[in-house]
Amino acid sequence: MGFSQYHEPPEELSAATRTFARMVTSLIEEAEAIGWYEQRIAVEKDKTAKAIMENAQQEEMKHFGMDLEFLLRRKPEWKTILKAVLFTKGDIVKLAKKGEEKVE
Repeated sequence: MGFSQYHEPPEELSAATRTFARMVTSLIEEAEAIGWYEQRIAVEKDKTAKAIMENAQQEEMKHFGMDLEFLLRRKPEWKTILKAVLFTKGDIVKLAKKGEEKVE
């Protein structure tokens, strides 16, 4: 029984690492769903169907955020970098570099 989120033998990974891998996979799946809904919304003509899809997409974004926060709580250095980038104004690349400097 193989799972594609593992690139090393699962039995050699700690429970925390396996959980981390599952959450990364969940984050990826939520991001994919957000993109799929974006495409569906873009072409949907029925207003009611479109509203339902928009609501579903918002739910996927909420799940994405929860998955991301779970991962960031386990990787404080990632959180430091993202705090420099998210919800700020300015050049995204420069902000990320400043965040990385705080970690080093």
